[in-house]
Formats: sequence, C-alpha cells, structure tokens
Amino acid sequence: MAKKSKSKPMKEILERLSMFKYITVVIFEEDVILNEPVENWPLCDCLISFHSKGFPLDKAVAYAKLRNPFIINDLNMQYQIQDRREVYGILKAEGILLPRYAVLNRDPNNPQECNLIEGEDHVEVNGEIFQKPFVEKPVSAEDHNVYIYYPTSAGGGSQRLFRKIGSRSSVYSPESSVRKTGSYIYEEFMPTDGTDVKQTVCGFDLLRANGQSYVCDVNGFSFVKNSMKYYDDCAKILGNIIMRELAPQFQIPWSIPLEAEDIPIVPTTSGTMMELRCVIAVIRHGDRTPKQKMKMEVKHQKFFDLFEKCDGYKSGKLKLKKPKQLQEVLDIARQLLVELGQNNDSEIEESKAKLEQLKTVLEMYGHFSGINRKVQLTYLPHGCPKTSSEEEDNRRNEPSLLLVLKWGGELTPAGRVQAEELGRAFRCMYPGGQGDYAGFPGCGLLRLHSTYRHDLKIYASDEGRVQMTAAAFAKGLLALEGELTPILVQMVKSANMNGLLDSDSDSLSSCQHRVKARLHEILQRDREFTADDYDKLTPSGSISLIKSMQVIKNPVKTCDKVYSLIQSLTSQIRQRMEDPKSADIQLYHSETLELMLRRWAKLEKDFKTKNGRYDISKIPDIYDCIKYDVQHNGSLKLENTMELYRLSKALADIVIPQEYGISKAEKLEIAKGYCTPLVRKIRSDLQRTQDDDTVNKLHPLYSRGVMSPERHVRTRLYFTSESHVHSLLSTLRYGALCDESKDEQWKRAMDYLNVVNELNYMTQIVIMLYEDPNKELSSEDRFHVELHFSPGAKGCEEDKNLPAGYGYRPASRENEGSKKTSHRNDSDEEAHASRRDETDRSVVMFKPMVSDPIHIHRKSPLPRSRKIGSVEVLSESNSNLRTPRTILEQKQSGLGFELYSMVPSICPLETLHNSLSLKQVDEFLASVAAPSRESLQETSSPTYMSPLSGKKISLNTYTPAKIQPTQLETLPERLAIEKPSPSSSGSSVCVSNVKLALEEASQDVELSGDTLSEKK
Repeated sequence: MAKKSKSKPMKEILERLSMFKYITVVIFEEDVILNEPVENWPLCDCLISFHSKGFPLDKAVAYAKLRNPFIINDLNMQYQIQDRREVYGILKAEGILLPRYAVLNRDPNNPQECNLIEGEDHVEVNGEIFQKPFVEKPVSAEDHNVYIYYPTSAGGGSQRLFRKIGSRSSVYSPESSVRKTGSYIYEEFMPTDGTDVKQTVCGFDLLRANGQSYVCDVNGFSFVKNSMKYYDDCAKILGNIIMRELAPQFQIPWSIPLEAEDIPIVPTTSGTMMELRCVIAVIRHGDRTPKQKMKMEVKHQKFFDLFEKCDGYKSGKLKLKKPKQLQEVLDIARQLLVELGQNNDSEIEESKAKLEQLKTVLEMYGHFSGINRKVQLTYLPHGCPKTSSEEEDNRRNEPSLLLVLKWGGELTPAGRVQAEELGRAFRCMYPGGQGDYAGFPGCGLLRLHSTYRHDLKIYASDEGRVQMTAAAFAKGLLALEGELTPILVQMVKSANMNGLLDSDSDSLSSCQHRVKARLHEILQRDREFTADDYDKLTPSGSISLIKSMQVIKNPVKTCDKVYSLIQSLTSQIRQRMEDPKSADIQLYHSETLELMLRRWAKLEKDFKTKNGRYDISKIPDIYDCIKYDVQHNGSLKLENTMELYRLSKALADIVIPQEYGISKAEKLEIAKGYCTPLVRKIRSDLQRTQDDDTVNKLHPLYSRGVMSPERHVRTRLYFTSESHVHSLLSTLRYGALCDESKDEQWKRAMDYLNVVNELNYMTQIVIMLYEDPNKELSSEDRFHVELHFSPGAKGCEEDKNLPAGYGYRPASRENEGSKKTSHRNDSDEEAHASRRDETDRSVVMFKPMVSDPIHIHRKSPLPRSRKIGSVEVLSESNSNLRTPRTILEQKQSGLGFELYSMVPSICPLETLHNSLSLKQVDEFLASVAAPSRESLQETSSPTYMSPLSGKKISLNTYTPAKIQPTQLETLPERLAIEKPSPSSSGSSVCVSNVKLALEEASQDVELSGDTLSEKK
C-alpha cells in the first residue's frame, strides 16, 4: 500500500495538489491503517481512498461512517469493482454502452457457461462469435494480464498487457491461441482512431468510436508514469473537485480560473495570422528489403483445383495471402517435387528449380504471415505466350495458370525508425500548446488529439510494408508505446478499395505499354546517346534525366559494365561462402550469404536474355538490391559495389520516372490511371463535407473542461507505394495548377523538382489548408493552401549532390514587400515578457523542425518546459537540462539518423507554393479527376449542401461546410457516463484544512494524459 501512496506518480500529483493555497495533504501511514483503530486515524475534510492488495477496505468504510468526510472514491462500490463480471453487470443495468462481450466461466458447477470453440481467426464463447482482433480479460480486476489477439492478415500473435513495469506495460507475443485455464471476459476490439479518453482522475476508461462512447474498464486512481502533463491535469482536476464541494462550507469565495485559449494559428508568409484547418499528406513507405518475384507457368491439376476452390474463375485472377492458402500451395509444391523425382528432362529440370524456389520461399521464417509473401494465379486460356516467333507457331492451346510468387519488400528496422521519427517531426508542423507547454515540440497536436479536436484518419494500401510504415508513423506522431501490430490494427485503415492507394502493377495500361516499349528501344541501342535520343527521352527538359544520360553515354556499354559487376559480385559472394570464417555470417535483417547470392544470381540470370539483349525492366530491381547492400551490408566490404551503385542508379533514374510517361501528356494520362480516386478523395478532404465529420467533434455537453471545443483540425494521411507518389507529383507538375510564366514561386518549385532524381523511401507530398476568420465568408482570401514536398530519404551519395530547394514556408516574391508591414513586432520584448504563451512564440519553436534534418533522441519521459533567458529548454528534472529538438540554431553535427546503424536521414520538406487559394486548388483537382467527357462547366463550379440553410451553394465561395453540433435532444441518454465513478486499487490519502484554491488552477484540462490507453 505504501508502495502506491509514496510512488513517484502519486508524489508528483500530491505535490501539485499542495500548491492550492489552502489545501494540506496528509498521507495515512501504512502502520496506522493496518494496526490502529479507525478512531485513531487522522482527521480530514476530504478522503481519497482506493483499494489494492492487502488494503483493509472494511476499516476505510468504517472511518468514512465515523468522520463523514467528502469522499472522492465511493468506498462501497470498491467491493464490486474487484470482479470485472460485477462491473460489466452494473454498467449494463445502468444502460451504459459497452463493447460486445461474453463471459467464459470455467466453473464445473455451471458447464453451460464454459463452451469455447477456437478457430484460426475467431473464437466462439457460449454461442457468441468474436472475430480477431478481440480482447481476453481475466474476470478478476486484480489480474492485469489482458491479452489482445490479432488476425493472421495483420501478422497474427497477441499483445500481452500487464501492470506497468518501468516504462513497459505490454509485450508482443507470436502466440495466437487463447488461454485454456481460468475464467475470462471476451470482448470485441474497438478501433478508436487513437482516442482513448480517461474520464476525470479515477473512473471509467472510455473508448470513443462510431460517434459514441463505450466503457471498456472501470479502474481506481489513474497513474500515468513520467507524464508531467498528466500530473498537472490530475492535480488541477482533483483540486477543482475538492474546492467546488468544500469552499462553500468554509465561506470561501472561489471560482475556476481560466487559461489562454489554445487555437491552432500560425503566421503566414505575408504576416497575417491564419488558423490551421486541414493537413493532408501522401507518403511513400519506409526502407524495405529488396522486392523479389518469380514467375512460372503451371499446368498440374492440383493448381487448377486450388484455383477453382478459391473462386479464381470468377475474375480469372487470384491472390493468395492467408496462411492456410499459402500452406496449400506449399503442399502442392512438395508433392510435385516428390513426383518429379530424378527425372533428367531439361524442361522438367527448369520446373523443378522453380518449384524448389517456390518451396524454399514459402518455408522461410518457419511460419506464414500475410504481410511478407503472396502468390498470384492468373488463368491463361491459351497457355503462356512464348518469346520467339518459332515457339509462338508451335504453341499448344492448352490452358494454364501463371503463378507469380512475390516475397521480400518487408519494412526493415531502419524503415521503422525512419517512419517513427518522421511522425514525431510531423507533429511539429502543428502549432504548439500554450503556457508551460508552448516550448514542447508537437504538444499542440497532442493536446488537440487528446481533447478530441483532432480528426485523424490514416489510410494505407494493403502491402505489409506500407501498413507497417503507417503504424510506425502513427506511433511517432501520437507518442504511442509498444509494438506496431496493435497500432496497425487499431489505427490504420486499409484503403484497397476503388484503387485509392493500391494498383494492379501487373495490369499496365496501353499507354504504359507504349512508353515501356519506346524506353526499351532507346536504351537497347549500342551507341552513345544522340541529340535525338535526348529529345525523345527528356522532352520535359528534366535536369536530373540529362545528368543521368551524361553518366551513361552508351546504354548498352553501361549495361555490359553493370552485368560484369553483377558477375563479379556473385563470384565474391560464392568465395565468401566457401570461406569457413564467413560461411555463417548474418547479414542485415537476418539475411544469410546464401539468400543474398540467390537474389543476385537471379538478377544475373534474368538481366541478360538468351539472345544477348538486356531486359531493361530489371534495372530497378538491380538498383534496389545494390542500394540495399551498400546501405546495410557494407561490412562485407565487397569490391566495386559503389561503381555498381553509381551506374545502376544512373540507369534507374531514367527507367523508373520515365515508365510513368515520357512526354507531359503521357505522364498525365498514366498519372490519372493511378491516382484519380486519390485526387477525388483529397478534394473531398479539403472541402470538409464528409458525413463522418459529425462523429469527430466534441459535443458541448462533454466539453466543459476544454476552452475551445469548436477548434478542429482535420488530418488525413495516405501511405502508399512509389507508383502513386510519382503519379500524384506528375499531376501537380503537369496538370496546370499554376502558370510558370506568371508565377515566380511556382517556377522556382518546378526548377527544384527538375533536379530531383529519385522519389526515395518516405517521400512526402503535404497539403495544408488555413483559414483567416477575419475575412469575409465569400472572400477567396479567407482560405489559404500551402503545398510542400520532400524527396524522402537521402541516398548513399554525398549530401552535396542533393538538390537544394528554397526551404520550408519561404517568403514568396510577392509577399516580401508586405513582410515589412507585418503585424508581428518581434522586437517588442515587453510583449513577449507579458505574454509567455503568445502564439507566434510557439510557431518559432516548431517551425524549424520540418526544414532541418531530423535529429533523433533516445526516448525520454514527456518533459516539462522551463525558461532560461529567451530560449525554452526542456528538462526531465531540475538538474538535467537538454535542448529541445526544435531550437532554431540546432543545425549541428550532433545526433542524426546515423545514431541508429544504417538509417539514412530524410530530406527536409520544401515549400512548392505557399499562397494558393482554395478555389484555385479545388478547380484544379476537379479538372484532373473529371472524366474527359465531362465539360469544364460541370467540374469548375461544384456545389454542396449547406448544413445551415439546406440550399445548394456554389463552391466558388470556398467556405468549407461547418458541421454543427448534434442537438441535445437527439443525443443518446448516456449521461451516467459523466458521473463521478467508483474506483479500485490503492491506499488512503486525506486532504485537510481546505480553504482556498490556487489562483493558477485551470479548467482547460485535457481529458487524458495519454493519447492512447495502454489497455486497448
């Protein structure tokens, strides 16, 4: 018990509570509680008492009856709170919403309550079915070993929660089977978009989902370790509750003081203050292992049977990712290899080799996971087309299946670090918090999010590396803890519908086929590039392409060199494998020399075809592999790897971007094929007329502790692969968003993009929408759009070779004059001194984070800010000071991504344009997304229904629809959720001599110290 009452979190809270002018805190000693009669316990006006193991609850109840203090925790309810079944029963009887649940009582006297059937991705409890993910809670509230089970499609396994030890409160386990002893509550796992709200200090844990609040747990005194913000808020809430109740009894005049409103506003480059309304980012996934692919034609009946069993004939295509499906493919491969036996036929030998590879890849890792391997089967009614005309004539018309095995392409540990750190840095694009927390980078976003004023949705394509990147980014963005699988399941929405973020890479458009054919033709001529070749390959005049062509000179001779270097590389790897010293060497991400040789030997075989010509489509794969090895396997010290990197990069810098179109018209046509659904979604996001806005707002009834409940920022994050990023950037560059000849800033942006040669991992395209509330609703100046871009991770070259842009949010030429008459007065030191929470102060603190290289710091507890002179410094304690990530002068050679082995840093965001009107952007997106048959009139003046009048209004006014709060009478009658609640686990603390509240106490208190509860 003393362990609880004298723990660091309790001390932090009580120290702050003691700062209330007339509150004195007395802790009942454990010896007194256990051994003295209640008549000898100290006197108090207010009692905080909560149950824990060994605590004499009966004596606490007797003391309360004897002295009649104001009780924060209902003591009688603490008997029921020890059994989760009792708690759920009480809540259900009160009509309070709960997640769907069932109780499994392993009681021999009640066999009807002990029916459990377990499937691969579900359990059935007493007839109630729960699909994974689901939660398994012991019925005893004292048992904190709560497990969450995940579906195989997300990697399977389970998250094991326990009472916090140090900084950890959970651990991920590959075990997917439920526990077979003990009684449990099984309940539906509820995705909550990262908003798990603790109501007051002790009481309900709320999950806000689907526009409603669900109670998932009732607990005692809430402790959040190492969160100074939580300790502050907790003490303020407790102090305010106590003063509100007891001040009248002591005739003390008292009211809750107010703090400055935390509005998300920033200065624009023209000096005016505008409010951030919407952030949209399209982001490429992080660093991954090389993608690998093998194709083979199969005709055995077993494959046709599997194709039919999985309904492949409906569409002629089949994608197999589930463990059971992959196991069936593996079983077929094993059976066929046994049947083929020792047959020496050359054609069968080739089939054997491919079946062996199929078997080996499917047996990798020792278990199946749907996010690192997949098999695609395509029905070919006339068999596989042959390569030569002679074979074409002799082709048999028998149907067959094209089997494509894909593996690799997994997010690496470096990729996870990249994504998490970028998420942490991304926070700092949002204006900071106020008061004591103005100097903490990213605090503004966390405040918005935890008080439900941040409408966040994260979408990802169905590729495992993309989903894991999104989860890692979310972890950094929202300061979450733990493994990525739980974050992925709870926060990342799969967007593989309507081609929003996915595309069928095997189904190329006719335009892409034409472009590839022309590209291959030019790159297979054994001569130096001519002026005509330059015209054909770079009609847009791209500087990066021209530089690459100058490096290559003769494409065939360069391919010869690349092929020779690959041969040298495979030879060196074989020599290493024969050397006993390095035979068992472990490469990056658990790869072996054998696996490394296998991927390089396959490229060596596939790059040069039987007729001596080079397969240009393999160039991206070669570059992919050498980039990975130079970056991650440099310790092998293989010869000539940098030369292979240099030449393959030069070739890839032509092939990769030009596969998405050579001329501007082709680039636009191909881009539309990939990203039209995404463009439509972005346009919709900017208009903010989605129906789901209503479920993401604080209702006034529940927002009494938040000063600005109507302040609302919408964030939409789209994680995808290279194809969508290339296509969206092509759309912005060539779709006539701005006129280069008339817009100097856009011309500078296009000059910068012309020098960018690669859209590397973590490439970002960011759109930010601001509102100036001082402008007329119908004015085009009311809304302001900024467009930012980063080419992602730095490559293996020297930094001096990287393109240099104009920085993040630079002043545009037309705004330079007006800056002199800015409303801001940075020299007015008196104003800064008198208003420590001035908005532009926090802007100065957060702004450089995005334009400077990302600096990584080891994880530390959430720090408080202290002021030293005119610079905010973050400190973990009074004796330990450290500089914040975002100090303006931080461009130092200190800790970068290099702190983590083999993690390249990410290029800073560059502003492409910072003074676009919403009308201009909306009309541009409408024209890009519109089918060609639609007239300009239909796309340039879209309308929406005004929620105020119900009339259609032209969007030319560009006032996004304001979603009004739901009327009180339409709310579900769930007010019981807001009542002070019973609690469990603890000790006794008394608050005596209550006289007056501390003047600095505030009502603007977040509902939670943690953004995402560790229980869910």
